[in-house]
Amino acid sequence: MILGIDVGGTHTDSVLTENFLVKKKAKVKTDHTNIMASLLAAFQTIASDENIKNIKRIVLSTTLSTNAIVQGKTDRVGMVLLNGPGLSPQTLDLGKDFFFASGYINHRGISMQPVNDREIKDIGEYFRKENIYQVGIAGKFSSRNPQQEINIAEILQDKDRNFSLGHRLSGQLNFPRRVATTYLNAAVYNIYKGFVREVHQFLREIQLNVPVYILKADGGTILIDESLLYSALTIHSGPAASIMGVLATAGIKEDAVALDIGGTTTDISVFAEGVPLLEVSGVTISGRKTLIRGLYTKSIGIGGDSAVRIKNGSIAVGPDREGPAAALDGSLPTPTDAMIVLGMTSLGDKQKAIDAIDTLATQLNMDTICAARVILDKTMTTIADNVRKVLEEINNKPVYTIHDLLEGKIIRPREVFVVGGPAAAIAPGLASLLGYPYKIPEHSEVANAVGAALARTTAEITVLADTQKGELTISEEGIIKKIPHDFTSQKAIEAGLEALKARAIKMGANLNDLDMEVTEAQEFNMIRDFCTTGKNIRTKIQIKPGLISACAARTS
Repeated sequence: MILGIDVGGTHTDSVLTENFLVKKKAKVKTDHTNIMASLLAAFQTIASDENIKNIKRIVLSTTLSTNAIVQGKTDRVGMVLLNGPGLSPQTLDLGKDFFFASGYINHRGISMQPVNDREIKDIGEYFRKENIYQVGIAGKFSSRNPQQEINIAEILQDKDRNFSLGHRLSGQLNFPRRVATTYLNAAVYNIYKGFVREVHQFLREIQLNVPVYILKADGGTILIDESLLYSALTIHSGPAASIMGVLATAGIKEDAVALDIGGTTTDISVFAEGVPLLEVSGVTISGRKTLIRGLYTKSIGIGGDSAVRIKNGSIAVGPDREGPAAALDGSLPTPTDAMIVLGMTSLGDKQKAIDAIDTLATQLNMDTICAARVILDKTMTTIADNVRKVLEEINNKPVYTIHDLLEGKIIRPREVFVVGGPAAAIAPGLASLLGYPYKIPEHSEVANAVGAALARTTAEITVLADTQKGELTISEEGIIKKIPHDFTSQKAIEAGLEALKARAIKMGANLNDLDMEVTEAQEFNMIRDFCTTGKNIRTKIQIKPGLISACAARTS
Protein backbone atom coordinates (compact mmCIF):
# COMPACT_ATOMS: atom_id res chain seq x y z
CA MET A 1 0.00 0.00 0.00
CA ILE A 2 1.00 3.64 -0.57
CA LEU A 3 -0.08 6.52 1.65
CA GLY A 4 -0.50 9.87 -0.15
CA ILE A 5 -1.03 13.07 1.85
CA ASP A 6 -1.53 16.61 0.54
CA VAL A 7 -1.06 19.36 3.14
CA GLY A 8 -3.14 22.19 1.68
CA GLY A 9 -3.89 25.70 2.85
CA THR A 10 -7.39 24.74 4.02
CA HIS A 11 -7.49 20.94 4.25
CA THR A 12 -5.08 18.04 4.55
CA ASP A 13 -6.20 15.22 2.26
CA SER A 14 -5.06 11.62 2.47
CA VAL A 15 -5.52 8.45 0.43
CA LEU A 16 -4.47 4.87 0.96
CA THR A 17 -3.83 3.08 -2.34
CA GLU A 18 -3.52 -0.65 -2.88
CA ASN A 19 -2.57 -2.14 -6.25
CA PHE A 20 -2.62 1.47 -7.53
CA LEU A 21 -6.31 1.92 -6.73
CA VAL A 22 -7.72 4.15 -3.98
CA LYS A 23 -8.73 1.98 -1.04
CA LYS A 24 -9.58 4.74 1.47
CA LYS A 25 -9.64 8.53 1.52
CA ALA A 26 -10.11 11.31 4.06
CA LYS A 27 -10.12 15.09 4.41
CA VAL A 28 -9.27 16.97 7.64
CA LYS A 29 -8.65 20.63 8.46
CA THR A 30 -5.04 21.83 8.23
CA ASP A 31 -3.64 23.18 11.49
CA HIS A 32 -0.86 25.53 10.36
CA THR A 33 0.41 25.85 13.93
CA ASN A 34 0.84 22.08 14.17
CA ILE A 35 1.40 20.34 10.84
CA MET A 36 2.27 17.10 12.63
CA ALA A 37 -1.21 17.05 14.18
CA SER A 38 -2.77 17.50 10.71
CA LEU A 39 -0.69 14.62 9.33
CA LEU A 40 -1.62 12.45 12.28
CA ALA A 41 -5.34 13.24 11.95
CA ALA A 42 -5.28 12.50 8.22
CA PHE A 43 -3.45 9.23 8.83
CA GLN A 44 -5.62 8.02 11.69
CA THR A 45 -8.81 8.71 9.76
CA ILE A 46 -7.94 6.23 7.01
CA ALA A 47 -5.54 3.79 8.70
CA SER A 48 -7.21 3.11 12.05
CA ASP A 49 -8.40 -0.38 11.08
CA GLU A 50 -5.57 -1.19 8.64
CA ASN A 51 -2.38 -3.16 9.12
CA ILE A 52 -0.02 -0.22 8.69
CA LYS A 53 2.91 -2.61 8.18
CA ASN A 54 1.51 -3.09 4.66
CA ILE A 55 2.29 0.56 3.86
CA LYS A 56 5.46 0.51 1.74
CA ARG A 57 5.96 4.22 1.17
CA ILE A 58 4.51 7.64 2.00
CA VAL A 59 4.35 10.54 -0.46
CA LEU A 60 3.52 14.11 0.55
CA SER A 61 2.69 17.29 -1.32
CA THR A 62 2.40 20.69 0.27
CA THR A 63 1.77 24.36 -0.41
CA LEU A 64 4.06 25.35 2.48
CA SER A 65 6.97 26.74 0.43
CA THR A 66 4.68 28.46 -2.07
CA ASN A 67 2.56 30.13 0.61
CA ALA A 68 5.63 31.32 2.54
CA ILE A 69 6.97 33.06 -0.57
CA VAL A 70 3.63 34.52 -1.66
CA GLN A 71 2.91 35.82 1.84
CA GLY A 72 6.45 37.18 2.36
CA LYS A 73 7.10 34.94 5.37
CA THR A 74 10.58 33.79 4.34
CA ASP A 75 13.97 34.21 6.00
CA ARG A 76 16.38 37.04 5.31
CA VAL A 77 19.01 35.88 2.82
CA GLY A 78 22.53 37.08 2.11
CA MET A 79 23.63 36.56 -1.51
CA VAL A 80 27.11 36.42 -2.99
CA LEU A 81 27.04 36.79 -6.77
CA LEU A 82 29.77 36.29 -9.35
CA ASN A 83 28.37 38.16 -12.33
CA GLY A 84 31.56 38.93 -14.27
CA PRO A 85 31.51 41.32 -17.23
CA GLY A 86 28.49 41.98 -19.41
CA LEU A 87 25.75 42.32 -16.81
CA SER A 88 25.33 45.43 -14.70
CA PRO A 89 24.37 44.74 -11.04
CA GLN A 90 21.76 47.49 -11.35
CA THR A 91 19.75 45.36 -13.78
CA LEU A 92 19.08 42.85 -11.00
CA ASP A 93 17.97 45.39 -8.32
CA LEU A 94 18.44 42.97 -5.45
CA GLY A 95 18.75 45.02 -2.26
CA LYS A 96 21.34 45.60 0.43
CA ASP A 97 22.05 41.96 1.33
CA PHE A 98 23.28 41.09 -2.18
CA PHE A 99 27.02 41.39 -2.87
CA PHE A 100 28.72 41.31 -6.26
CA ALA A 101 32.10 39.71 -5.59
CA SER A 102 35.30 39.37 -7.58
CA GLY A 103 35.74 36.11 -9.42
CA TYR A 104 34.60 35.03 -12.84
CA ILE A 105 34.15 31.79 -14.79
CA ASN A 106 33.67 32.22 -18.54
CA HIS A 107 31.15 30.47 -20.77
CA ARG A 108 33.54 27.53 -21.28
CA GLY A 109 34.04 27.00 -17.56
CA ILE A 110 37.52 28.53 -17.46
CA SER A 111 38.47 30.65 -14.45
CA MET A 112 39.25 34.15 -15.73
CA GLN A 113 39.49 35.88 -12.33
CA PRO A 114 40.01 34.21 -8.95
CA VAL A 115 37.86 34.71 -5.88
CA ASN A 116 39.24 37.35 -3.46
CA ASP A 117 39.41 35.64 -0.06
CA ARG A 118 39.62 38.92 1.89
CA GLU A 119 36.57 40.31 0.12
CA ILE A 120 34.54 37.19 0.89
CA LYS A 121 35.58 37.27 4.57
CA ASP A 122 34.40 40.89 4.79
CA ILE A 123 31.04 39.87 3.34
CA GLY A 124 30.88 37.08 5.91
CA GLU A 125 31.51 39.61 8.67
CA TYR A 126 28.54 41.67 7.43
CA PHE A 127 26.34 38.56 7.50
CA ARG A 128 27.48 37.88 11.09
CA LYS A 129 26.69 41.41 12.28
CA GLU A 130 23.29 41.37 10.57
CA ASN A 131 22.44 37.88 11.90
CA ILE A 132 22.01 36.50 8.39
CA TYR A 133 22.30 32.71 8.47
CA GLN A 134 20.87 31.79 5.06
CA VAL A 135 23.47 32.36 2.35
CA GLY A 136 23.03 31.93 -1.40
CA ILE A 137 25.97 31.78 -3.81
CA ALA A 138 25.47 32.03 -7.57
CA GLY A 139 27.92 32.41 -10.45
CA LYS A 140 26.90 33.31 -13.98
CA PHE A 141 28.54 30.24 -15.50
CA SER A 142 28.68 27.99 -12.43
CA SER A 143 26.86 25.28 -14.39
CA ARG A 144 30.00 25.07 -16.54
CA ASN A 145 32.36 25.03 -13.54
CA PRO A 146 31.05 25.16 -9.95
CA GLN A 147 34.44 25.52 -8.25
CA GLN A 148 34.20 29.21 -7.34
CA GLU A 149 30.79 28.75 -5.72
CA ILE A 150 32.25 25.88 -3.70
CA ASN A 151 35.32 27.95 -2.73
CA ILE A 152 33.18 30.83 -1.44
CA ALA A 153 31.07 28.45 0.65
CA GLU A 154 34.27 27.05 2.19
CA ILE A 155 35.54 30.55 3.07
CA LEU A 156 32.18 31.50 4.63
CA GLN A 157 31.75 28.17 6.42
CA ASP A 158 30.17 28.57 9.85
CA LYS A 159 28.24 26.09 12.01
CA ASP A 160 25.19 28.40 12.06
CA ARG A 161 25.07 29.07 8.30
CA ASN A 162 23.23 27.18 5.63
CA PHE A 163 24.37 27.51 2.00
CA SER A 164 22.38 27.31 -1.22
CA LEU A 165 24.64 26.93 -4.26
CA GLY A 166 23.30 27.81 -7.69
CA HIS A 167 24.99 24.96 -9.57
CA ARG A 168 23.21 22.34 -7.46
CA LEU A 169 19.75 23.57 -8.42
CA SER A 170 19.93 23.64 -12.22
CA GLY A 171 22.37 23.09 -15.06
CA GLN A 172 20.59 25.63 -17.28
CA LEU A 173 22.09 28.97 -18.19
CA ASN A 174 20.31 32.25 -17.36
CA PHE A 175 21.95 34.20 -14.59
CA PRO A 176 18.94 36.26 -13.39
CA ARG A 177 16.88 33.07 -13.09
CA ARG A 178 19.78 31.31 -11.33
CA VAL A 179 20.00 34.15 -8.81
CA ALA A 180 16.24 34.01 -8.13
CA THR A 181 16.31 30.21 -7.75
CA THR A 182 19.25 30.29 -5.36
CA TYR A 183 17.69 33.09 -3.32
CA LEU A 184 14.35 31.29 -2.96
CA ASN A 185 16.06 28.04 -2.05
CA ALA A 186 17.76 29.81 0.84
CA ALA A 187 14.69 31.87 1.77
CA VAL A 188 12.41 28.86 2.38
CA TYR A 189 15.05 26.49 3.81
CA ASN A 190 14.23 26.97 7.51
CA ILE A 191 10.48 26.82 6.96
CA TYR A 192 10.82 23.70 4.86
CA LYS A 193 13.25 22.14 7.33
CA GLY A 194 10.62 22.66 10.04
CA PHE A 195 8.09 20.82 7.87
CA VAL A 196 10.53 17.92 7.40
CA ARG A 197 11.11 17.84 11.16
CA GLU A 198 7.35 17.55 11.77
CA VAL A 199 7.13 14.75 9.20
CA HIS A 200 9.80 12.81 11.08
CA GLN A 201 7.91 13.41 14.33
CA PHE A 202 4.78 12.09 12.62
CA LEU A 203 6.64 8.93 11.56
CA ARG A 204 7.86 8.35 15.12
CA GLU A 205 4.31 8.83 16.39
CA ILE A 206 2.85 6.19 14.06
CA GLN A 207 5.92 3.95 14.48
CA LEU A 208 6.41 3.39 10.76
CA ASN A 209 9.81 3.08 9.10
CA VAL A 210 9.25 3.41 5.35
CA PRO A 211 10.63 5.71 2.61
CA VAL A 212 8.98 9.14 2.65
CA TYR A 213 8.89 11.33 -0.45
CA ILE A 214 7.85 14.89 -1.28
CA LEU A 215 6.38 15.97 -4.63
CA LYS A 216 8.34 18.56 -6.63
CA ALA A 217 7.06 21.23 -9.00
CA ASP A 218 7.63 18.98 -12.02
CA GLY A 219 5.23 16.33 -10.72
CA GLY A 220 8.03 13.99 -9.63
CA THR A 221 9.00 12.77 -6.18
CA ILE A 222 12.20 12.99 -4.16
CA LEU A 223 13.11 11.42 -0.81
CA ILE A 224 12.21 13.99 1.82
CA ASP A 225 15.63 14.01 3.51
CA GLU A 226 17.35 14.42 0.14
CA SER A 227 14.97 17.30 -0.66
CA LEU A 228 16.45 19.49 2.10
CA LEU A 229 19.22 20.53 -0.31
CA TYR A 230 16.60 21.49 -2.89
CA SER A 231 13.83 23.07 -0.81
CA ALA A 232 12.86 25.49 -3.61
CA LEU A 233 11.99 22.56 -5.87
CA THR A 234 8.92 21.97 -3.68
CA ILE A 235 7.44 25.29 -4.85
CA HIS A 236 4.17 24.50 -6.67
CA SER A 237 4.15 21.02 -5.11
CA GLY A 238 0.41 21.31 -4.41
CA PRO A 239 -0.66 22.31 -7.94
CA ALA A 240 1.67 19.63 -9.38
CA ALA A 241 -0.07 17.04 -7.19
CA SER A 242 -3.42 18.13 -8.60
CA ILE A 243 -2.19 17.69 -12.17
CA MET A 244 -0.78 14.24 -11.41
CA GLY A 245 -4.05 13.31 -9.71
CA VAL A 246 -6.04 14.25 -12.81
CA LEU A 247 -3.51 12.35 -14.95
CA ALA A 248 -4.01 9.25 -12.78
CA THR A 249 -7.81 9.30 -12.62
CA ALA A 250 -9.28 11.13 -15.62
CA GLY A 251 -7.94 9.19 -18.60
CA ILE A 252 -7.39 12.39 -20.63
CA LYS A 253 -6.65 11.73 -24.31
CA GLU A 254 -7.34 15.12 -25.95
CA ASP A 255 -6.64 18.80 -25.33
CA ALA A 256 -8.22 19.72 -22.01
CA VAL A 257 -8.28 22.13 -19.10
CA ALA A 258 -8.10 20.92 -15.50
CA LEU A 259 -9.29 23.02 -12.55
CA ASP A 260 -8.51 22.33 -8.92
CA ILE A 261 -10.92 24.49 -6.91
CA GLY A 262 -9.72 24.70 -3.34
CA GLY A 263 -10.69 26.78 -0.37
CA THR A 264 -8.20 29.58 -1.03
CA THR A 265 -7.21 29.33 -4.70
CA THR A 266 -8.15 27.74 -7.99
CA ASP A 267 -5.30 26.12 -9.92
CA ILE A 268 -5.61 26.08 -13.72
CA SER A 269 -3.62 23.52 -15.72
CA VAL A 270 -3.69 22.53 -19.37
CA PHE A 271 -3.22 19.22 -21.18
CA ALA A 272 -2.14 18.89 -24.82
CA GLU A 273 -3.35 15.63 -26.35
CA GLY A 274 -3.68 14.20 -22.84
CA VAL A 275 -0.21 15.26 -21.66
CA PRO A 276 0.45 18.01 -19.05
CA LEU A 277 2.27 21.15 -20.18
CA LEU A 278 5.70 21.99 -18.77
CA GLU A 279 7.26 25.35 -17.85
CA VAL A 280 10.39 24.65 -19.84
CA SER A 281 12.37 27.72 -18.71
CA GLY A 282 11.25 27.46 -15.09
CA VAL A 283 8.30 28.48 -12.95
CA THR A 284 7.54 32.07 -11.93
CA ILE A 285 6.44 32.87 -8.39
CA SER A 286 5.73 36.29 -6.87
CA GLY A 287 7.23 37.91 -9.96
CA ARG A 288 10.52 35.97 -9.68
CA LYS A 289 11.44 33.93 -12.74
CA THR A 290 13.31 30.80 -11.69
CA LEU A 291 15.08 27.78 -13.17
CA ILE A 292 12.79 25.42 -11.25
CA ARG A 293 11.37 22.97 -13.75
CA GLY A 294 7.65 22.66 -13.14
CA LEU A 295 4.34 21.65 -14.64
CA TYR A 296 2.42 24.56 -16.14
CA THR A 297 -0.13 25.89 -13.70
CA LYS A 298 -1.69 29.22 -12.83
CA SER A 299 -3.13 29.88 -9.39
CA ILE A 300 -5.79 32.56 -8.95
CA GLY A 301 -7.08 33.94 -5.67
CA ILE A 302 -10.58 32.56 -5.69
CA GLY A 303 -11.97 29.44 -4.06
CA GLY A 304 -14.74 28.09 -1.91
CA ASP A 305 -13.65 30.11 1.12
CA SER A 306 -12.88 33.41 -0.64
CA ALA A 307 -14.18 36.40 1.32
CA VAL A 308 -17.29 38.04 -0.17
CA ARG A 309 -17.77 41.77 0.41
CA ILE A 310 -19.58 44.74 -1.10
CA LYS A 311 -17.23 47.00 -3.05
CA ASN A 312 -18.37 50.06 -5.01
CA GLY A 313 -21.99 49.05 -4.58
CA SER A 314 -21.69 45.50 -5.88
CA ILE A 315 -20.66 42.04 -4.68
CA ALA A 316 -16.91 41.23 -4.89
CA VAL A 317 -15.45 37.74 -4.42
CA GLY A 318 -11.88 37.30 -3.15
CA PRO A 319 -9.00 37.25 -3.76
CA ASP A 320 -8.36 36.98 0.01
CA ARG A 321 -9.56 34.35 2.44
CA GLU A 322 -10.54 35.38 5.98
CA GLY A 323 -11.24 31.91 7.32
CA PRO A 324 -13.83 29.21 6.63
CA ALA A 325 -17.38 29.68 5.42
CA ALA A 326 -19.84 31.41 7.74
CA ALA A 327 -21.69 28.08 7.91
CA LEU A 328 -18.55 26.67 9.51
CA ASP A 329 -18.22 29.57 11.98
CA GLY A 330 -16.26 31.89 9.70
CA SER A 331 -16.53 35.67 9.97
CA LEU A 332 -17.53 36.53 6.37
CA PRO A 333 -19.80 35.02 3.72
CA THR A 334 -18.09 32.90 1.03
CA PRO A 335 -18.97 31.10 -2.20
CA THR A 336 -19.36 27.95 -0.08
CA ASP A 337 -22.12 29.72 1.88
CA ALA A 338 -23.76 30.64 -1.41
CA MET A 339 -23.70 26.98 -2.46
CA ILE A 340 -25.24 25.99 0.87
CA VAL A 341 -28.03 28.58 0.50
CA LEU A 342 -28.73 27.34 -3.04
CA GLY A 343 -28.95 23.74 -1.83
CA MET A 344 -25.87 22.57 -3.72
CA THR A 345 -24.12 21.20 -0.64
CA SER A 346 -25.10 20.36 2.92
CA LEU A 347 -21.96 21.50 4.74
CA GLY A 348 -22.15 23.15 8.15
CA ASP A 349 -25.02 25.19 9.57
CA LYS A 350 -27.34 26.31 6.77
CA GLN A 351 -28.95 29.04 8.88
CA LYS A 352 -25.55 30.66 9.50
CA ALA A 353 -24.94 30.66 5.75
CA ILE A 354 -28.36 32.23 5.13
CA ASP A 355 -27.73 34.91 7.77
CA ALA A 356 -24.31 35.78 6.30
CA ILE A 357 -25.61 36.08 2.73
CA ASP A 358 -28.69 37.96 3.92
CA THR A 359 -26.46 40.68 5.42
CA LEU A 360 -25.14 41.45 1.92
CA ALA A 361 -28.52 41.02 0.26
CA THR A 362 -30.15 43.59 2.55
CA GLN A 363 -27.54 46.22 1.69
CA LEU A 364 -28.12 45.64 -2.04
CA ASN A 365 -31.94 45.38 -1.88
CA MET A 366 -31.83 41.76 -3.05
CA ASP A 367 -33.37 38.63 -1.67
CA THR A 368 -31.00 36.04 -0.17
CA ILE A 369 -31.33 33.52 -3.00
CA CYS A 370 -30.59 36.19 -5.62
CA ALA A 371 -27.51 37.35 -3.71
CA ALA A 372 -26.26 33.76 -3.40
CA ARG A 373 -26.71 33.30 -7.15
CA VAL A 374 -24.74 36.51 -7.88
CA ILE A 375 -21.88 35.31 -5.65
CA LEU A 376 -21.71 31.95 -7.37
CA ASP A 377 -21.99 33.50 -10.84
CA LYS A 378 -19.14 35.93 -10.09
CA THR A 379 -17.01 33.06 -8.80
CA MET A 380 -17.55 31.01 -11.94
CA THR A 381 -17.11 34.00 -14.27
CA THR A 382 -13.77 34.91 -12.65
CA ILE A 383 -12.50 31.35 -13.08
CA ALA A 384 -13.75 31.11 -16.69
CA ASP A 385 -12.20 34.47 -17.64
CA ASN A 386 -8.84 33.33 -16.24
CA VAL A 387 -9.04 30.04 -18.15
CA ARG A 388 -9.46 32.02 -21.39
CA LYS A 389 -6.49 34.24 -20.50
CA VAL A 390 -4.33 31.18 -19.77
CA LEU A 391 -5.23 29.58 -23.11
CA GLU A 392 -4.51 32.81 -24.98
CA GLU A 393 -1.12 33.09 -23.28
CA ILE A 394 -0.23 29.47 -24.05
CA ASN A 395 -1.30 29.70 -27.67
CA ASN A 396 0.93 32.73 -28.25
CA LYS A 397 4.14 30.83 -27.50
CA PRO A 398 5.69 27.39 -28.18
CA VAL A 399 3.88 24.53 -26.42
CA TYR A 400 6.04 22.21 -24.33
CA THR A 401 4.65 19.09 -22.69
CA ILE A 402 6.44 16.84 -20.19
CA HIS A 403 7.49 14.77 -23.21
CA ASP A 404 8.45 17.15 -25.99
CA LEU A 405 7.91 20.38 -27.94
CA LEU A 406 4.75 20.47 -30.05
CA GLU A 407 5.67 22.70 -32.98
CA GLY A 408 2.87 25.05 -33.98
CA LYS A 409 0.42 23.42 -31.60
CA ILE A 410 -2.75 25.38 -30.76
CA ILE A 411 -4.57 24.13 -27.67
CA ARG A 412 -8.29 23.66 -28.30
CA PRO A 413 -9.82 22.10 -25.18
CA ARG A 414 -12.48 19.44 -25.67
CA GLU A 415 -13.33 19.05 -21.98
CA VAL A 416 -12.79 20.66 -18.59
CA PHE A 417 -11.91 18.36 -15.71
CA VAL A 418 -12.85 19.76 -12.30
CA VAL A 419 -11.51 18.54 -8.95
CA GLY A 420 -11.61 19.86 -5.40
CA GLY A 421 -14.31 20.20 -2.76
CA PRO A 422 -16.68 22.53 -4.71
CA ALA A 423 -16.27 20.62 -8.00
CA ALA A 424 -19.76 19.10 -8.17
CA ALA A 425 -21.47 22.44 -7.48
CA ILE A 426 -19.39 24.63 -9.76
CA ALA A 427 -18.52 22.35 -12.71
CA PRO A 428 -21.85 22.57 -14.63
CA GLY A 429 -21.92 26.37 -14.62
CA LEU A 430 -18.24 26.63 -15.52
CA ALA A 431 -18.66 24.24 -18.43
CA SER A 432 -21.57 26.33 -19.71
CA LEU A 433 -19.46 29.52 -19.57
CA LEU A 434 -16.48 27.88 -21.29
CA GLY A 435 -18.51 26.15 -23.97
CA TYR A 436 -17.28 22.58 -23.57
CA PRO A 437 -18.41 19.61 -21.47
CA TYR A 438 -17.12 18.84 -18.00
CA LYS A 439 -16.06 15.74 -16.12
CA ILE A 440 -15.48 15.25 -12.43
CA PRO A 441 -12.85 12.49 -12.08
CA GLU A 442 -13.21 9.76 -9.49
CA HIS A 443 -11.87 10.81 -6.06
CA SER A 444 -11.86 14.42 -7.22
CA GLU A 445 -12.13 15.77 -3.67
CA VAL A 446 -8.70 14.24 -2.82
CA ALA A 447 -7.07 14.47 -6.25
CA ASN A 448 -3.86 16.01 -4.88
CA ALA A 449 -3.28 13.14 -2.48
CA VAL A 450 -3.91 10.62 -5.29
CA GLY A 451 -1.44 12.44 -7.54
CA ALA A 452 1.22 12.50 -4.85
CA ALA A 453 0.79 8.80 -4.05
CA LEU A 454 1.12 7.63 -7.65
CA ALA A 455 3.85 9.94 -9.01
CA ARG A 456 7.30 8.61 -9.82
CA THR A 457 10.69 10.07 -8.95
CA THR A 458 12.09 12.56 -11.49
CA ALA A 459 15.50 14.10 -12.02
CA GLU A 460 17.47 15.91 -14.71
CA ILE A 461 21.12 16.67 -15.38
CA THR A 462 23.17 18.76 -17.78
CA VAL A 463 26.42 17.43 -19.25
CA LEU A 464 29.08 19.78 -20.67
CA ALA A 465 32.14 18.30 -22.37
CA ASP A 466 35.00 20.49 -23.62
CA THR A 467 37.48 18.35 -25.54
CA GLN A 468 39.99 21.21 -25.88
CA LYS A 469 40.17 21.52 -22.10
CA GLY A 470 39.79 17.76 -21.75
CA GLU A 471 37.09 18.21 -19.14
CA LEU A 472 33.53 16.99 -18.50
CA THR A 473 31.20 18.78 -16.07
CA ILE A 474 27.88 17.70 -14.56
CA SER A 475 27.10 20.71 -12.40
CA GLU A 476 24.05 19.39 -10.52
CA GLU A 477 26.21 16.61 -9.07
CA GLY A 478 29.39 18.69 -8.76
CA ILE A 479 31.19 16.30 -11.11
CA ILE A 480 34.31 17.52 -12.96
CA LYS A 481 36.49 14.88 -14.59
CA LYS A 482 39.09 14.52 -17.32
CA ILE A 483 38.18 13.27 -20.80
CA PRO A 484 40.26 12.44 -23.90
CA HIS A 485 40.51 14.75 -26.90
CA ASP A 486 38.45 12.32 -29.03
CA PHE A 487 35.50 12.33 -26.62
CA THR A 488 32.17 12.22 -28.54
CA SER A 489 28.56 13.27 -28.09
CA GLN A 490 27.55 9.64 -27.66
CA LYS A 491 30.04 9.23 -24.83
CA ALA A 492 28.65 12.38 -23.22
CA ILE A 493 25.15 10.90 -23.39
CA GLU A 494 26.39 7.62 -21.89
CA ALA A 495 28.12 9.48 -19.06
CA GLY A 496 24.95 11.49 -18.50
CA LEU A 497 22.71 8.44 -18.40
CA GLU A 498 24.98 6.83 -15.83
CA ALA A 499 25.06 9.98 -13.68
CA LEU A 500 21.29 10.50 -13.98
CA LYS A 501 20.59 6.93 -12.90
CA ALA A 502 22.79 7.39 -9.83
CA ARG A 503 21.17 10.75 -9.03
CA ALA A 504 17.65 9.33 -9.40
CA ILE A 505 18.39 6.34 -7.16
CA LYS A 506 19.82 8.71 -4.55
CA MET A 507 16.56 10.68 -4.77
CA GLY A 508 14.57 7.50 -4.19
CA ALA A 509 13.68 6.24 -7.69
CA ASN A 510 12.60 2.68 -8.35
CA LEU A 511 14.67 0.94 -11.03
CA ASN A 512 11.44 0.14 -12.90
CA ASP A 513 10.64 3.85 -13.23
CA LEU A 514 13.84 5.16 -14.84
CA ASP A 515 12.22 6.43 -18.04
CA MET A 516 15.23 8.46 -19.19
CA GLU A 517 15.34 10.58 -22.33
CA VAL A 518 17.76 13.01 -23.96
CA THR A 519 16.04 16.39 -24.21
CA GLU A 520 18.92 18.32 -25.76
CA ALA A 521 22.11 17.31 -27.61
CA GLN A 522 24.36 19.94 -29.20
CA GLU A 523 27.90 19.89 -30.51
CA PHE A 524 30.00 22.88 -31.61
CA ASN A 525 33.47 23.00 -33.11
CA MET A 526 35.92 25.38 -31.45
CA ILE A 527 38.12 27.19 -33.98
CA ARG A 528 41.42 28.99 -33.53
CA ASP A 529 43.63 30.24 -36.38
CA PHE A 530 41.29 28.59 -38.89
CA CYS A 531 41.81 25.16 -37.29
CA THR A 532 39.48 23.04 -35.17
CA THR A 533 40.96 22.83 -31.68
CA GLY A 534 38.23 20.81 -30.03
CA LYS A 535 34.51 20.34 -29.51
CA ASN A 536 32.02 21.81 -27.08
CA ILE A 537 29.37 19.16 -26.35
CA ARG A 538 26.18 19.90 -24.38
CA THR A 539 23.57 17.35 -23.41
CA LYS A 540 20.49 17.44 -21.17
CA ILE A 541 18.85 14.24 -19.94
CA GLN A 542 15.75 13.80 -17.81
CA ILE A 543 13.57 11.18 -16.21
CA LYS A 544 10.18 12.13 -17.56
CA PRO A 545 7.49 13.13 -15.09
CA GLY A 546 4.71 10.59 -14.92
CA LEU A 547 3.03 7.88 -12.88
CA ILE A 548 4.79 4.92 -11.33
CA SER A 549 5.11 2.19 -13.94
CA ALA A 550 2.31 -0.20 -12.93
CA CYS A 551 -0.17 2.66 -12.54
CA ALA A 552 0.88 4.22 -15.86
CA ALA A 553 0.27 0.92 -17.62
CA ARG A 554 -3.19 0.66 -16.06
CA THR A 555 -4.26 4.18 -17.11
CA SER A 556 -2.81 4.18 -20.64
